[in-house]
Amino acid sequence: MNGIFQLLEKYLMGPMAKIAAFKSVRAIMAAGIASITFTIVGSFFLVFNVLPETFTFLRDFFNETFFRISDLYILVYKSTMGLLALYFVIVIGYEYTKIHEQEDEINVSPLNGALLALFAFFLCIPELFYADGRIQLFSDATTINGWVIGGSGPDRMGTVGIFTAIIMSLLTVKIYCFCVKRNWVIKMPEAVPEGVARSFTALIPAFAVAVVVLVINGGFIAFGTDIFKVIAIPFAFVTDIANSWLGLMVIFFLIHALWIVGIHGANIISSFLVPIVLSNLQANANGANIPFAGEFYNSFVFLGGSGGTLGLTLFIAFLARSQQLRILGKASIAPGIFNINEPIIFGLPIVYNPYLAIPFFLSPMVTASMAYWSIKLHWVNPIIANVPWPSPAGIGAFIGTAGDWRAAALALSCVLVSWLIYLPFVKVYDNKLATEEQAAEQVSQ
Repeated sequence: MNGIFQLLEKYLMGPMAKIAAFKSVRAIMAAGIASITFTIVGSFFLVFNVLPETFTFLRDFFNETFFRISDLYILVYKSTMGLLALYFVIVIGYEYTKIHEQEDEINVSPLNGALLALFAFFLCIPELFYADGRIQLFSDATTINGWVIGGSGPDRMGTVGIFTAIIMSLLTVKIYCFCVKRNWVIKMPEAVPEGVARSFTALIPAFAVAVVVLVINGGFIAFGTDIFKVIAIPFAFVTDIANSWLGLMVIFFLIHALWIVGIHGANIISSFLVPIVLSNLQANANGANIPFAGEFYNSFVFLGGSGGTLGLTLFIAFLARSQQLRILGKASIAPGIFNINEPIIFGLPIVYNPYLAIPFFLSPMVTASMAYWSIKLHWVNPIIANVPWPSPAGIGAFIGTAGDWRAAALALSCVLVSWLIYLPFVKVYDNKLATEEQAAEQVSQ
């Protein structure tokens, strides 16, 4: 087992730690975290609007009351999930510029970086085509002057545009920093206020961004596509892999392989998957049936925290023979109910623990499989709304699926199955610690 831990340290822990330290990755992680508030608020208004579909006895009441103003309050959902790419592009542009400013000591403005990224992204949104020797704006029943309009507004500004938002933000900030490093800026006299001077500093970079994006996009349009569609190709491939059962197993293996050597695997791996689960979330709201969406992790898998340790925590709190395990378990119940289990991971510990490594890998893979196939086979409704990740077992799944009681039952079943997986392993570990405690007491006497 020690050899396995060493291999994980060498070939997984090291490379993933380096990746997580990349400036671009940190900026993307910041955007994912910043978007959580808005996706949760928007999702709650969506759940409220679809309640009568689950609880049919509410239909007449809603028709006579809330549905009379539903076009008003559903704007909260459309202004969050429907425009999510804008949130990403602004935050990434700001954070990525801020990181360069602080760590590379470049005289750039995070606000300018955010606005330049937004500017570049807008250049990619209208759909154009090349015909008769001209580049023209595309128009049809759903596309007005190049702007594709969906149910939640401009289609490319929603979750389908997140990947383009990421790429354009990173590219724009690189161009901005490149220009500033080489002094390709307009310098104002010292008497000019700093805010005004910085706005002029971004003038030449803005021209550079415009030229670069237009040239690249124009080249693609000449070949019958555009930047937006080209960026979507590799990310669609990655999304398809992540949405498969095998891809899901790889994801949960990597998360827990990092945890077992002391690195917060959920933070690192999940940050790369935020655009995918949010895109799937909106697709489900529009009628799709994709298991891996929204808070899939915390609704069905990370119940009690990474590794699905809620059942384990309750067992050691009330049934363990070892005194130290009982004390740890009782102290960990409250955070465990809200999916926080660092006390268990580092206090039990699970990290570098050969007794608990196998169930720590196995439990989330089994419960993820249960949830995946339950949704895939239409036994349980898919997640259509984002909920706070600390939502207790059953509650998060119930709300996220817009009130499907089967989702809540599935979540509680996952807790039970996870406990059964841990049981034989933790009993061996508990007996070992109890024996050691008894031996220590005898020595002290």
